[in-house]
Amino acid sequence: GHPRSRNYKAEFASCRLEAVPLEFGDYHPLKPITVTESKTKKVSRKGSTSSTSSSSSSSVVDPLSSVLDGTDPLSMFAATADPAATVTRPCMDSSRKRRDRDENSIIGSDFEPWANKRGEILARYTTTEKLSINLFMGSEKGKAGTATSAMSEKVRTRLEELDDFEEGSQKELLNLTQQDYVNRIEELNQSLKDAWASDQKVKALKIVIQCSKLLSDTSVIRFYPSKFVLITDILDTFGKLVYERIFSMCVDNRSVLPDHFSPENVNDTAKETCLNWFFKIASIRELIPRFYVEASILKCNKFLSKTGISECLPRLTCMIRGIGDPLVSVYARAYLCRVGMEVAPHLKESLNKNFFDFLLTFKQIHGDTVQNQLVVQGVELPSYLPLYSPAMDWIFQCISYHAPEALLTEMMERCKKLGNNALLLNSVMSAFRAEFIATRSMDFIGMIKECDESGFPKHLLFRSLGLNLALADPPEGDRLQILNEAWKVITKLKNPQVGDHSDLRSTDCLLSKFCTVEILFNLPLISHRAFSACV
Repeated sequence: GHPRSRNYKAEFASCRLEAVPLEFGDYHPLKPITVTESKTKKVSRKGSTSSTSSSSSSSVVDPLSSVLDGTDPLSMFAATADPAATVTRPCMDSSRKRRDRDENSIIGSDFEPWANKRGEILARYTTTEKLSINLFMGSEKGKAGTATSAMSEKVRTRLEELDDFEEGSQKELLNLTQQDYVNRIEELNQSLKDAWASDQKVKALKIVIQCSKLLSDTSVIRFYPSKFVLITDILDTFGKLVYERIFSMCVDNRSVLPDHFSPENVNDTAKETCLNWFFKIASIRELIPRFYVEASILKCNKFLSKTGISECLPRLTCMIRGIGDPLVSVYARAYLCRVGMEVAPHLKESLNKNFFDFLLTFKQIHGDTVQNQLVVQGVELPSYLPLYSPAMDWIFQCISYHAPEALLTEMMERCKKLGNNALLLNSVMSAFRAEFIATRSMDFIGMIKECDESGFPKHLLFRSLGLNLALADPPEGDRLQILNEAWKVITKLKNPQVGDHSDLRSTDCLLSKFCTVEILFNLPLISHRAFSACV
């Protein structure tokens, strides 16, 4: 036979990721800034008040290039701001107050926070395999209380510590049980807090970098979702410490930063320290720790520019494209969506872009690289696919929250076009509004029927559909057909396991929407299945 003709240009174009134009404007965390010092001289006249002002600008020297010429903002506490140079806090006008209220009201009590999901993930994704972890072995040179004769000596010591870390002053612990691993992570979290409290900022940064690197390791793949939860706890701690420190530097005897401040309220010392953190993070050589550590301090962009967060989110979204492992990639997207919702919930565009980028790479899950990895670890596809659920459910929840119907419909249609989409379909039904799912029940049943059951069982999809129908009524004319389609799948279950009991019980959600005659007609089947499950 003749070989199939192929259009390589068309195939290449269809597989390429959609290009995203990035317009950073005048601001970038790594770009030198110009500080303008304004001096105001008041002139009092009888019956009137006037003022004259003059300003001078100077470029700020890159803290990384002035190694021994000054103090290191990473390790010094905020100096008392010069009253003459202190920027007087301007009064916020009514439009700014209204905008702040609108942004705060975006997330309501109907949005399930990440904290509610944390315990469930840790309890569900466990392993009996042995784990390993690299621990940083701290140098005595960096400990608090070491006497130094000059500030330049302190800076030199910190640079030596960073070199020491890069050269591998780490200890690998092998053959850890899951509980041992959790204990070690908790020790690292406490070490981070202790290092910060004792003014060892470089050591604190090392710990965070070290922990972030663990998220590139999928050697024990079943444990990855729980590892993600534990590591991001440390990242959250680090981000909070950095933000609070810079915020405290903006406080002096005459003014306190308001909760909703603007960069004009931030003094030069705080801005310089904030920039220095971004410089340090940008120098991290590996992509995954650089992404996670920068994302953890995303909120600190508020000290530098009004548009800093809106400019960083698209850039961080594009950074994730460089992560090859689809499981690692989707959890990175979940973390970015989480900090994005916490810091700037009104910026929906980056959330949507994360979703559509994920769809473009979704087929990697069924590619040869992932399949070979599963063979090596002895993991079956039905055990592997649910590892994506916590990350995907969270991404979908963030995007669908108060989203317009048009966007939800577009997302559903995009998922429908993909093959092997049972995993996507389950996350859609878990995250979208129940009313949206219920009114399109037959559309979802059609998609469920087309799914390949080898990777994700159909009865789990009907369970997710049933949970939505418990909250919202499907169209009256579709109810009997929905019940019939569900029973076709449920009655095929043979020897239900303990984990399937909740799936069988979810039929209550379906039956609650139907009339008495329909329930009586199916009652023998219900009794038989329930009895089989309990035996």
